[in-house]
Amino acid sequence: MDPSGAPDLGTYGIWRGAAQLDAPFARAAERLGYGTLWIGGSPAGDLVQAEALLAATERIVVATGIVNMWATPAEEVAPSYHRLAERYPGRFLLGVGIGHPEATAQYRSPMATMVDYLDALDRAGVPQQGRVLAALGPKALTLAAERTRGTHPYLVPPQHTAAARRQVGPGVLVAPEQKVVLETDPVRARAIGRPVVDQPYLHLRNYLANLRRFGWGDADVADGGSDELIDVLAVHGDAAAVAAGLRAHVDAGADHVCAQVLTAPDTDPLPVLAVLAEELRLV
Repeated sequence: MDPSGAPDLGTYGIWRGAAQLDAPFARAAERLGYGTLWIGGSPAGDLVQAEALLAATERIVVATGIVNMWATPAEEVAPSYHRLAERYPGRFLLGVGIGHPEATAQYRSPMATMVDYLDALDRAGVPQQGRVLAALGPKALTLAAERTRGTHPYLVPPQHTAAARRQVGPGVLVAPEQKVVLETDPVRARAIGRPVVDQPYLHLRNYLANLRRFGWGDADVADGGSDELIDVLAVHGDAAAVAAGLRAHVDAGADHVCAQVLTAPDTDPLPVLAVLAEELRLV
């Protein structure tokens, strides 16, 4: 925990869907030396799952990636934030975001909605250093820098990380998610990574617009994604190559990178996380 009271995320963390997280997984992640466990998807505003993961561990930070502003009013999540901050000081980070328009019938004026939501968190006493915003585009990045601890972007190449750092400047958290596949055969690796990237993200306007912002064209996002795009968004290879894919974000200016480990169906990701932790020298 830094002097401001903000959680120390460490350089590397784990992003995993809420339905795939439980206490044993959290304890294993902590033993492996990862700094933060991100609850992926749209965790409920009561933050009961985050509390259970915190209760099961001793040091690892738990973060939401992200509480959806449309699904959970700020007035609902704020008391939950205060409960966790009091019980587990320096170990919880509230990630919030607007989601994507295809998922919300009421989606409108995303910038105004984010501003209003952060205003409500202010009124409820949720500190700026205790929250991050899922920001992709320039306007959202500016808002993240001005009104939160920083940005937690999803499905972004290292070029986005570099651009985000240039825009927000020093002292603002940049904490991207990066998918990884520990598989040296490109065909098998892409067979694991492509479906996760394609559905739903290559069919969502905000993610497509962001990829095009960094030079990816129509051919790259069509038909499940070009090999080149999939190889960037779901880095594959041996442990050294996968670790290099995570370090690429750090080299581009990230303070923290959370790895989403992709495996074949019904395969335990913990052995991959253990190999990766050794390569990253976390333990």
